[in-house]
Amino acid sequence: MEVKELKDIDLSKNPVIAQMMLNNHEQIVFCNDNATGLRAIVAIHNTVLGPSLGGTRMWNYNNEMEALTDVLRLSRGMTYKSSVAGLNLGGGKAVIIGDAKKIKSEALLRRFGKFIDSLGGKYITAEDVAMSSRDMEIIKMETDHVSGLPENMGGSGDPSPVTAYGVYVSMKASAKEVWGSDSLAGKKVLVQGIGHVGEVLVSHLTKEGAKIYINDISEDRLKAVAAQYKAEVVAADKMFNLDIDIYAPCALGATVNDDTLGKLKCKIICGAANNQLANEVIHGEAVGKQGILYAPDFVVNAGGIINVYYELEGYNRERALAHAEKIYDTTFNIFQLAKKEGIPNYLAANRIAEHRIEAIARINAVL
Repeated sequence: MEVKELKDIDLSKNPVIAQMMLNNHEQIVFCNDNATGLRAIVAIHNTVLGPSLGGTRMWNYNNEMEALTDVLRLSRGMTYKSSVAGLNLGGGKAVIIGDAKKIKSEALLRRFGKFIDSLGGKYITAEDVAMSSRDMEIIKMETDHVSGLPENMGGSGDPSPVTAYGVYVSMKASAKEVWGSDSLAGKKVLVQGIGHVGEVLVSHLTKEGAKIYINDISEDRLKAVAAQYKAEVVAADKMFNLDIDIYAPCALGATVNDDTLGKLKCKIICGAANNQLANEVIHGEAVGKQGILYAPDFVVNAGGIINVYYELEGYNRERALAHAEKIYDTTFNIFQLAKKEGIPNYLAANRIAEHRIEAIARINAVL
């Protein structure tokens, strides 16, 4: 699926098209509206399995190229995530550029909804960083191609419980691979990022008797979660030097990089964040060489997309949780394939995703 060489493309002269070609993206839509201050990018990676679905992230990016790089990485991850999870969905993602606290408004969200609607269902949006189910409700005023709606509108509401449950069972599968038992009792776990997903994960780990360390940019969140779950707060400049068993990144991506890998003292990396590896190839191989078991993030955090998928056909929380529980077997099977083929875990996960997409593409070609 990936273009290995771009001999005829000058990346400096053709930054957008060349980046699309790197991972075979189908479409990018740039959205602008001066009246509302909306600046957004929608990236559609692949629609072989079905319409692309992925959340909208609102972030104050330093520049447009940073936003483009993020939306391209995230949309590709959604393709692989839905494929491995067995969903009939393709991969897409959207980013809105700007500080949500300063520019988010009803008018901006409704204008964004009109842009989504103009794609005719090729992209279905949902919530992501700095977006809420209430925001989805406002976007819904302008398009039907939205999920993650409040429960009082027939939606699935907050997807965090299902996402966190998927991370939890994947962590147990990882423990089974490393220690021969999927019990997390007594294991030292660092949860970086204790938003909705991170806090629910902390709750699961607490009930199982794990020793929990937490880090977050919000001091108020740290105090509240630490008090409720008896977790130990760790400063950002100290957390990668901790002697722990499991590192669970649950905030933004790229925290597994050249700098942190030299410090990490853990046996497992398994968390909810997207794009945890700063460079998939380089750091995907480096973690294994360092003796760390990496659970591919798009497999681990698939509970969120599973949750909204069931919203599309009439939501049922029990069905969503039952599907999310399968992440345990998927994670464990990826480890076995990686060992059998002698390849990094990220590559084993990619191959499983690509195999399903290619198989369905052949069926569609016949029809």
